[in-house]
Amino acid sequence: MKVLSLFDGISCGMLALQRAGIPVECYDAFEIDKYAVTVSKNNFPGIVHHGNVFDGDFTQFHGYDLLLGGSPCTYWSIAKKDRETTSDGMGFRLFMQYVRALHESECRYFLYENNYSIHQNIKDEISSRLGVQPVMINSSLVSAQNRKRCYWTNIPNVTQPEDLGIMLVDVLESGIPWQNKAYCMTSSYNGAVLYNTLERRQRTMVAIPVDTVNGKSHTIPATYYKTGENPFSPYGSERGKQRIAIPVGAAQRGRYTDGKQTEQHIEVRDDGKSNCLTTVQKDSLICSPIRVGHYGNGGQGQRIYSVSGKSVTLSANGGGQGAKTGLYKIDLPDGDYIIRKLTPVEAERLQTLPDNYTAGISNTQRYMCIGNGWTVDVIAHILGGLNDIYN
Repeated sequence: MKVLSLFDGISCGMLALQRAGIPVECYDAFEIDKYAVTVSKNNFPGIVHHGNVFDGDFTQFHGYDLLLGGSPCTYWSIAKKDRETTSDGMGFRLFMQYVRALHESECRYFLYENNYSIHQNIKDEISSRLGVQPVMINSSLVSAQNRKRCYWTNIPNVTQPEDLGIMLVDVLESGIPWQNKAYCMTSSYNGAVLYNTLERRQRTMVAIPVDTVNGKSHTIPATYYKTGENPFSPYGSERGKQRIAIPVGAAQRGRYTDGKQTEQHIEVRDDGKSNCLTTVQKDSLICSPIRVGHYGNGGQGQRIYSVSGKSVTLSANGGGQGAKTGLYKIDLPDGDYIIRKLTPVEAERLQTLPDNYTAGISNTQRYMCIGNGWTVDVIAHILGGLNDIYN
């Protein structure tokens, strides 16, 4: 098979063809990201790279068998403010290079991918240009991540993959997940913080028990005292004399100047009791802090949290409208954990890539390349419809 790949990235298409058992005679790729090209060359030195799609003369690939591609969804993304919803923006101009390549090369088969969340106007335009309706496949069927994508193709007999039952816990090198499937892996994963995972439901993070003496992991019993010695501390009396966070009663209070509210703050009790229960919600709150320490510089992503609290922030709304305690359910055993990002290898496994497929570039660039890539086993499943034709 002769293959032309646009927006090739890290050549997930080539890997998928190998997994589908389809022999490849030649594979020509267009990609401008130097880090992605480095990964591609490290794994498939035989691929011929051509650069920018806008500069491509696709007539030289006339008679090729398969056109692959998924133009960048940056301009169409639901996460982008003022995203493009019509066919007069940069996102569609990129897609039209795929259409141009299809017409000029006259490839017999094609496969085009893009995000499920793009506007319906865009989906309809793509369908009109390619002459087929999309098939939505969620990568969760073959991997540990939820990743809905639309696939436009004329490859015959495309069905939904079998659910392999792969969970997040199955791909972790260490640690404990609090969800069955990871959120969609994106190119921005390198900036993951706990807030993203718990509130925005993106950039999945996992928990590992706090390391203690002699490098052995240990979970501290979830009984906490406000100050003084923690009788359950595994560190001995000196390390045990630390400030321990526990849930405490609190109330939202206002301060007034000349009859106008000028300040809102939280007042906490020091006797372990709640405030008197009244009809006013803000009079009896619970502060349940879960940060009990940190490692490194203590920046976001380097903080130690206790699963007994399950509250990230305590914030107050002004104007007497009550308060939000920001409670999140995290299903973990009792103890204290460091919340960490997925490792590059774990991120690769979410995309069903081989371990260390993206090694050789910085971790920041690895996350970007992985997030921009395809779930290989989904592509291999679709391409399997060509097996009888090219074998």
